[in-house]
Amino acid sequence: MFESHSQAIYDLLRDLRLIEAAQLEELNEEHKATGKSLADVVVDLGIVEKNALLARIAEHLQCEFVPDPPISVPSEYAAALPANIARSYGVVPLRLDPQRADLLTLDPFNSQIIDDLTFTLGRDVRLLVGDPVRIEALIRQHYGEEEQSIEDLLNEIKTGELSRDERDVSDKDLASMAEQQPIIRFVNLILGQAIRDKASDIHFEPFEHEFKIRYRIDGALYEMAPPPKALALPITSRIKVLANLNISERRIPQDGRIKITIAGHPVDLRVSTLPTQFGESVVLRVLDQSSVQLDATQLGMEERIYQEFVEIVRRPNGIFIVTGPTGCGKTTTLYSGLRLVNTPDLKLLTAEDPVEYEIEGIMQVQANPAAGLTFASALRSFLRQDPDVIMVGEIRDLETAQIAIQASLTGHLVMSTLHTNDASGAITRLIDMGVEPFLIASTLEAVLAQRLVRRICPHCKATYVPDPALFAQLRVEPAVVAGKNFSFGRGCDHCHQAGYRGRLGIFEWLRISEPIRDLVTRRASVMTIRQKAVEQGMRTLRDDGLRAIFDGATTIEEVVKYT
Repeated sequence: MFESHSQAIYDLLRDLRLIEAAQLEELNEEHKATGKSLADVVVDLGIVEKNALLARIAEHLQCEFVPDPPISVPSEYAAALPANIARSYGVVPLRLDPQRADLLTLDPFNSQIIDDLTFTLGRDVRLLVGDPVRIEALIRQHYGEEEQSIEDLLNEIKTGELSRDERDVSDKDLASMAEQQPIIRFVNLILGQAIRDKASDIHFEPFEHEFKIRYRIDGALYEMAPPPKALALPITSRIKVLANLNISERRIPQDGRIKITIAGHPVDLRVSTLPTQFGESVVLRVLDQSSVQLDATQLGMEERIYQEFVEIVRRPNGIFIVTGPTGCGKTTTLYSGLRLVNTPDLKLLTAEDPVEYEIEGIMQVQANPAAGLTFASALRSFLRQDPDVIMVGEIRDLETAQIAIQASLTGHLVMSTLHTNDASGAITRLIDMGVEPFLIASTLEAVLAQRLVRRICPHCKATYVPDPALFAQLRVEPAVVAGKNFSFGRGCDHCHQAGYRGRLGIFEWLRISEPIRDLVTRRASVMTIRQKAVEQGMRTLRDDGLRAIFDGATTIEEVVKYT
């Protein structure tokens, strides 16, 4: 129940004080460990009765609560909504008149449904809250089961009609291909499956004799059964139509965005096309706002690091940097920090490329280097907008670094990211850019290095005795691991036989103390700064990875791979 809105349920239960804070934290941990939604955990354990919880949700969202949805609705009501729309948005009409449509919905948190379906139905739309199990049954009864399987759909598509040399295809033909119903349904099915599987990226890759589709789930790529090569052009054209890209331009890369509703909640897809030898490669980055974890308490930091993180993001000035490779969750960490300080008495500005998640109450600016809006120029303009907190997507050059330092010196907190391997490497990267060491020493407050490692699937988790060679790879003394339990995932349907489900962060927190400021001013090496930080209590990425291993959250192989 409301799987993608566990954070909203958590906030509701906390704010209404329906559950004691300590018990709520325990239930939230169970939700994360089992993969069940927080609402289901609370209801299944009998903490809150289902209808009571649904009634509170309806009250919170200012919607009508239907405690006992009917076993069927009039056929003329059901006929007012196309089956694919009803299934996609997760709705069924309960009441209908010429002016208004009252829709039972699987996702009352998604107000976008109102905007989208007002036009489709030609009426004002109201969302009604009811038991999702009953609503799902109504949708199945009146609109049939889920869309046909990918295999069935591929059998239906007549590939012979689509087997054309790309050089012979006109713009009109491309548009026609993209609007064919089987192609539309196929693309919708691929996107829907990716969202349900919690994929972060979808890759459409043309090769000489085949067309591959791969999902990235928890950092690993999984290949689907490949569709016929003849579908490459129509599928690519369909995606480009959805993203408002130029379908006739296949010689240069293009970037766009798709906003769709899948299983009742809105999803953003960032689209990138790239011309290759055998056609256009298309990658979709899934930006599912309902599934991203922007609560700082849920990042997985140990308590000491979390408390210092909170203290830093609440400082009135200074620079805070998060570092690590692409895709390690740096932006999510910064967003969670912004949420901590997103109060009416502070003005928050961000410059991003692109804006990944929209957060209410924060002024977010999309960088556009082609139009002259770089991180540096955006930062310069921010200083005239009277902000308290500034977040800049990445410090890429000396100009951006200098303006960030100027902003921090004039009473602003600046948060940003860098691509370095560890926390101490961020300092030398800034020096390599040309920033004066004394300016870094006087403005930098802390650096957080992080990685994402895969979490062991709770459904097939088992203990085992690792090969001693793995301990050698971890570079730990036998005494450190003596008596410790080690876990792995056997592989099951819940985790696609991978043994992992979800990811967690491991962190390296470098607080810039006075001795470290002195080393920075003297242009000390990365190793010297790192040794001093460890002396002062810094836990390295590898050490934090060991903590996660001993807690039974991840495996030795994952920690060795990412640290």
